[in-house]
Amino acid sequence: MKTIYVGNLSFQITAGELRNLFEKYGKVDQVSVPRDAATGRARGFALVEMQDEAAAAAIRALNGSKLRDRTLVVNEARPTAARAEGTGRGNGAHRFGRG
Repeated sequence: MKTIYVGNLSFQITAGELRNLFEKYGKVDQVSVPRDAATGRARGFALVEMQDEAAAAAIRALNGSKLRDRTLVVNEARPTAARAEGTGRGNGAHRFGRG
């Protein structure tokens, strides 16, 4: 099972729309479209879970493709800890400016 990161999405995107797009390449186990807590609007990215072979085919086919006039960024999702280390966030960086 692989988790696929899908970025540069329209804020109006739905999980159903993404499921339909990815199902062309194999069975989709789950689609998650994180939403902003204050506005309820999609945050511009999603996570799609598929079997390894189907995921690889979807990544090859959809990375750089267009959806709702936006160029998609599609790749294998990285673990959360790996992303946090490279961004300067976490490890107490948010405490600056507080007394």
